[in-house]
Amino acid sequence: MISEIHPVGTLKAYKYVVVLSTCRGKIVLSRHRRRTTWETQGGHVEPGETPMEAARRELYEESGATRYAIRALCDYWAGDEATGEGAAGCVFHAEIGEIGPMPPHEMAEVRLFDALPENLTYPAITPGLFAYLFDASAADETTRP
Repeated sequence: MISEIHPVGTLKAYKYVVVLSTCRGKIVLSRHRRRTTWETQGGHVEPGETPMEAARRELYEESGATRYAIRALCDYWAGDEATGEGAAGCVFHAEIGEIGPMPPHEMAEVRLFDALPENLTYPAITPGLFAYLFDASAADETTRP
């Protein structure tokens, strides 16, 4: 599997959203009920839903976040290198201020990490997206007066 990062608004035909969540300097990941691995919040953009609406919905459903700031970070394309088949998504960054109880959907738990764990659901994608987030955040810090 390959993943490509593009500027926000480049790909447009979004099938998925990915939410890279942080809370008080820690990485927020969720664990699906049927897996033992950790993943970002995110999922399909439903018909009639904007990517931002999908990101907000998925963030709440998969983390229980009730207070947060969210912004579009980049577009991404993930797919099979051999066939060229894949899908476009929009990546968001959410800085979570408060996490409440998770709704009874597909996620079993949410946890805060100091660094990405080894057992990721999408190890070919998640580290690159977080590296992009942290690089962009560092660049923002150095350009502030």
